[in-house]
Amino acid sequence: MRNIISILLVFSISFVGKAQFLEKKENLKKYEGYFNFHYNEKEDEIYLEVDSLDHEFLYTHFLTTGVGSNDIGLDRGQLGGEAVMKFQKAGNKLLLIQPNQYYRAITDNEAEKQSVSEAFAKSVLFGFEIKEEKDGKYIIDFTPFLLQDAHGVAERLKRGEYGTYKIDKSKSALALDRTKAFPENVEFEALLTFEGEPKGRTISSVVPDDKNISVTQHHSFVKLPDDNYKKRVFDPRSGAIFISYLDYASPVYEPIKKRYAIRHRLEKKNPEAEISEAVEPIIYYLDTGTPEPVRSALLEGALWWNQAFEAIGYKDAFQVKMLPQDADPLDVRYNVIQWVHRSTRGWSYGASVTDPRTGEIIKGHVSLGSLRIRQDFMIAQAMMNKPFENSDENYDPMMELALARIRQLSAHEVGHTIGFAHNFAASTSDRASVMDYPHPQFEMQDKEIIFKNAYDTGIGEWDKVTVNYSYSDIPEDRDEKEYLNSILENARGEGLIFITDSDARASGGANALAHLWDNGKSATQELEDVLKIRKKAIQNFSVDNIRKDETYSTLEDVFVPLYFFHRYQTEAAVKLLGGLEYEYAVKGGNNQVVEHVDGKVQKLALKTILRTLSAEELLIPKDKLELFPPRAFGYSRDRESFKSNSDVAFDALGAPATASEMTLSLLLHPARAERLLQQETLNNDLPGLAYTLEELISKTIKNAKGDSYEQSVQETINFVVFKHLLNLAINQKSTPMVKAVTNERIDELANWLRGRNDAVSKEMYRNIKIFRERPEEFELELNVPKIPDGSPIGN
Repeated sequence: MRNIISILLVFSISFVGKAQFLEKKENLKKYEGYFNFHYNEKEDEIYLEVDSLDHEFLYTHFLTTGVGSNDIGLDRGQLGGEAVMKFQKAGNKLLLIQPNQYYRAITDNEAEKQSVSEAFAKSVLFGFEIKEEKDGKYIIDFTPFLLQDAHGVAERLKRGEYGTYKIDKSKSALALDRTKAFPENVEFEALLTFEGEPKGRTISSVVPDDKNISVTQHHSFVKLPDDNYKKRVFDPRSGAIFISYLDYASPVYEPIKKRYAIRHRLEKKNPEAEISEAVEPIIYYLDTGTPEPVRSALLEGALWWNQAFEAIGYKDAFQVKMLPQDADPLDVRYNVIQWVHRSTRGWSYGASVTDPRTGEIIKGHVSLGSLRIRQDFMIAQAMMNKPFENSDENYDPMMELALARIRQLSAHEVGHTIGFAHNFAASTSDRASVMDYPHPQFEMQDKEIIFKNAYDTGIGEWDKVTVNYSYSDIPEDRDEKEYLNSILENARGEGLIFITDSDARASGGANALAHLWDNGKSATQELEDVLKIRKKAIQNFSVDNIRKDETYSTLEDVFVPLYFFHRYQTEAAVKLLGGLEYEYAVKGGNNQVVEHVDGKVQKLALKTILRTLSAEELLIPKDKLELFPPRAFGYSRDRESFKSNSDVAFDALGAPATASEMTLSLLLHPARAERLLQQETLNNDLPGLAYTLEELISKTIKNAKGDSYEQSVQETINFVVFKHLLNLAINQKSTPMVKAVTNERIDELANWLRGRNDAVSKEMYRNIKIFRERPEEFELELNVPKIPDGSPIGN
């Protein structure tokens, strides 16, 4: 009897202890919402109430404050991913569990669902001791979860070789300004300090004390959407971003991998009406910290998307407003366009919080780098003819171009957050999409450079197609698949196609129609036009491209985007060599499957590309060199400046070497060399690798002429050609056949060089001898100055 009483007494004491955890805490501040929680200021702790086990909700995290470096890539407002979560009880613990969403069985057969669930691992993200339990409600100390590095800041710093850091909890604390509770979401924040040892100078350039990096991380628990959202099947021709998963309940005769477009939920108030308002419009809110005139430009550009929604029968379904004063940009209820500052120019981006189960977009979040507009301003400043000759206040034309770009940038990044991928083939159809990367399109009229059509001014025809595919209502009398396919087939009939990132990149991409930062139907003709415009702008360039009292070092920096103005169109033209014309073809569709670019087109492209390796194009005129003295005190070179092998002096030969290095890294890329080699074996009318190398050598190494300055520039370029030729022969990614053809050209070159008396030929011949003796150890380094930052337009 005594033992029974003792057991009951222990149980009673234990129960009372659990029931009175919160009662023992003083001055708790209670937050009531989707999850109730309490803040204990004395101990700086948050206690979470969990009243529903095995109930799924969405968890997502952000960076409220960033590090401010484009290189590091930890920005204000950066999304950290989302996941479906649930709490489960295990003994005296609550486990925060992430179910495996990639492997599923979508069926009414519960046993089949369970078999798939048990076949693949789930993840337990955290375990919490139950502090109090009463009436099915559990109290846990949520603080340790909030004080962990959920965003992976330390790992990002380590992976980027910026240093080794870990959280110092003595210097970390909960942050209450944005810790809030709402009926369908709760928000938490913590100030985390990472202590460690930095590597290099990147951290010290943006952090007051580079041994202590403090950022604020934001966490959200959000109610998942209801089951009324209808998924839309993904088609690779549609331009939609997609989610995917494996459905093991699929019949054997159907694909097991499912792909669905991500999109916002959009429904008409009046489904029968041709034009109707939306039940819930898609509303984007602009960061109130954005200054004018940028603010107005961003609002206008983002609102372009409403044109596409109007085209599918929605009235005011897409809206853009200023963020209310009492709203938090990290609250998942708000789609936000945020103005982000960094120490250097960098990418802007659009991302989304989506329901991992369906692909429904819950929150769109755009981050726009504030220094981008300054780069576009500088491009205009460099291209204009003496803009500050008569007045230092003549900046309106430059602002006009910069703001035109910002409008397009706003539309572009918002496009990602409403579900759309890049379309780098849009430039071939009269700038058909804001989802392309737009290079400013200048024109020559009466020997003057015209700016008025530099950027597009509204939503593109392709953008209307992709909105139609992802968001239009399917007529009741039409089969969904047939209806969506007709949208894409009609677009193809109008010449609108979609090609995205991996096929468009200059280094390895092979698609001849898809390029970054290019214009026009013909990449070669556009390069010709760009070279003419560049030449004219260099001819016009003078001290009047800067304001009075600005340094000549500033003038040198303004010259940078002008000198390298041809860089992106060169990338586009290079892709024609060994290029392929293809689309994301489907059986039965009106698509081009694949064919080689016409041989004459390739040869013309090569001819034009080789102009970018000529002294005639790349030398800086002597009268312009007189504008670039050694750098002024306090105005040292940075990553956006010309680099120099001449120490403090401007490097007149280094700039052409840099420009030629850029062309050659693309032209002699191992994958392109292999495509050139293969295409000739399939069709003798197509230029092969041997032809390309012969043309390259004859137009460069065998063509050094002109006065002493021009000849020195050409010889500098020729050494870069020589370096890339030899390195292609030993590149680990070059196939044996590529190496064989390249080595044969090198042998022929050696025969040509043998016996020539000029110093350059002798040096090249000497290097070939060393190369033949120890090829496995050979790597010809020419100390070519690194090209200044380029993309995003201007790593």
